[in-house]
Amino acid sequence: MSSNNVIEQKIVDTLESNYMPYAMSVIVSRAIPEIDGLKPSHRKLLYTMYKMGLLTGGKTKSANVVGQTMKLNPHGDMAIYETLVRLTRGNDALLHPYIDSKGNFGKYYSRDMKFAAPRYTEVKLEKICEELFRDLDKNTVDFVDNYDGTMKEPVLLPTTYPNILVNSNQGIAVGMASNICSFNLKEVCEATIAYLDNEEIDILNYLKAPDLPTGGQIIYNEKDIERIYSTGRGSFKLRAKYRFDKKNNCIEIFEIPYTTTTEAIMDGIIALIKNNKIKEIVDVRDETDLKGLKIALDIKKNTEPDILMEKLFRFTTLEDSFSCNFNILINGHPKVLGVKDVLKEWVIFRIECIKRQTAYDIGKKSDKLHLLLGLKKILLDIDKAIRIIRNTEEDALVVPNLMEGFGIDKLQAEFVAEIKLRNLNKEYILNRVSEIESLQNSINELKDILASEKKIKKIIIKQLKDVAKKYGKPRKTEIIHEEHIEEITHENLIEDYNLKLFLTKDNYLKKIALTSLRGNPEQKLKEDDEIIQEVEGRNKSELLLFSNRHTVYKLKLFEIEDCKASSLGIYLANLLELEEEEEIIYIAVTDDYKGYMIFAFENGKVAKIGLKSYETKTNRKKLANAYSDVSTLIYMSHILEDVELVAFSSLNKVLIFDTSKINAKSTRNSQGVQVLKAKKESAMTSVKTLEDTNIKDFDYYRTKNIPAVGYYLREEDEEDTQLKFLE
Repeated sequence: MSSNNVIEQKIVDTLESNYMPYAMSVIVSRAIPEIDGLKPSHRKLLYTMYKMGLLTGGKTKSANVVGQTMKLNPHGDMAIYETLVRLTRGNDALLHPYIDSKGNFGKYYSRDMKFAAPRYTEVKLEKICEELFRDLDKNTVDFVDNYDGTMKEPVLLPTTYPNILVNSNQGIAVGMASNICSFNLKEVCEATIAYLDNEEIDILNYLKAPDLPTGGQIIYNEKDIERIYSTGRGSFKLRAKYRFDKKNNCIEIFEIPYTTTTEAIMDGIIALIKNNKIKEIVDVRDETDLKGLKIALDIKKNTEPDILMEKLFRFTTLEDSFSCNFNILINGHPKVLGVKDVLKEWVIFRIECIKRQTAYDIGKKSDKLHLLLGLKKILLDIDKAIRIIRNTEEDALVVPNLMEGFGIDKLQAEFVAEIKLRNLNKEYILNRVSEIESLQNSINELKDILASEKKIKKIIIKQLKDVAKKYGKPRKTEIIHEEHIEEITHENLIEDYNLKLFLTKDNYLKKIALTSLRGNPEQKLKEDDEIIQEVEGRNKSELLLFSNRHTVYKLKLFEIEDCKASSLGIYLANLLELEEEEEIIYIAVTDDYKGYMIFAFENGKVAKIGLKSYETKTNRKKLANAYSDVSTLIYMSHILEDVELVAFSSLNKVLIFDTSKINAKSTRNSQGVQVLKAKKESAMTSVKTLEDTNIKDFDYYRTKNIPAVGYYLREEDEEDTQLKFLE
């Protein structure tokens, strides 16, 4: 292709000329609802049904409605039918459906339940649509040509209540979206009435919380709700409702969040079961039928249903969030509005509707009055009127002659000329003329209304009260306050059981369930390896692993895989990523960080550190300065209560001391206090528990005060192993 055929064009210009009109069309003509609560596709469909007489008549096939709607909505029949389906009573997508339906329309809460074809289903308008179309024929709203100019359609519907807040609406446009939750009709009407009386009201006092068609429970957080009400953005949490069938040991879920489906919930539960995160559920079934939604969970005996459901709320869409984005088209411009601003815009719109309706009524009544005033003049001399008509030779001159004879205008003369011969009697004319006074009074009243916004507001309030009384229903979504909800974490899913830990000299760790240990107590170890520590605990306990590099590593026991006595266990250098020549020398297990760590050093000092010092708010896996590095560590132990310990020195002296005499410190690397006094450059060689020694008379070695030098070890208390520390 030659360069002459290439036309350079700025990307900005291309976007402006090609993309922006499309984007605006989607925003204005398709995806964003307007102040009457409807998108164009909804309005065109409902107006078509209204014109078909389906507000008062019987049902007709959906296919018939879809076909007729195409005159206003140039889309494929399936697109129109899908719009119709969502508006029906059968689909359960709206608090107050617009369409009364017969046949299978699927269910909003089911992903897989498909609706029947339009040739099988039947529809008509619900009674509440009277409030949408009230006074539509009285010039309450503007009408525009349809797409091919063959008929007119309304720009908005003159709805007598804030329908925008009563039925939920979602839409995705280009570069923006709209997601409006529904509210209880009665509460909306009461809030609007209160707002009409006083614009400074607190909406929260009237509009308790959103109310959604699928019911369930809303977890009420006042700050979140206030934010949604004031800004039109934010989210709130919904959760399912359930009951426990004791007889069949089964949980029945019968209401779910509006934002999910039964299939999504079941998929989530099945995934948890497959991943062994939930072991209490035996079977999951969808038992939804003509009576309504039901998901059945068969559970194991002795399972606490409430605790199980709390877990499911945490890890499935049985608890879900509804994200609000109150984006509404106001006079063709998208605006994100808080609830009070929505009411303000609706009131402005409704006042204009009533003004237009009142002006229309004044015009119609004035026209009628004008004709009757002409008739009144005829009453003065009926014979004269008859004479004028009889003596007029040409038909075209009847009206001009009556105009001249009675001093009336053309419209009045036409009206008189059209009166039937049988009605040219005094009684008929007197009866018609008697309407003049009531018409004049009625016109004056209407003019007063037109001039007074206060009176217009009174009309709106009366209509709102009527709507609330006629169509109000109890709340479907129950309100539960956030503080009553138990927070479930990942740990709640972990199975808890008793276990034993074994630490070996070669730094292998074995975690074995006690049930497994009973069946096979023989421990397999590497050649020349030996067990240096055994500790009991539970699967949900925390494990502290102290290394020879003054570091402590922290793990949840459930993070470590179980093993059998016949396996070597887990090599800690790999698990903890230990440094070269670093090894674990002691392990401690705790649930609540109670007790103390005792550290004894070669210089004769002993440190008593509260275990709470090792507790961290964050999930830190490694803490430095776990104990003092000033002198060589010779003993470490985790104690829950103070104990007596036996200290041995290089001079063969022994001292029994009580840890209660040592003040606890919170600084992990504290050097501790002097327990064994050094003499002739002696050192503390080991510390043992009373049970681990061969001492016969403990009182001989006890001391009231520390530090002390201790007492020489008696011959009868000597043991073979005591001098191994001197090697």
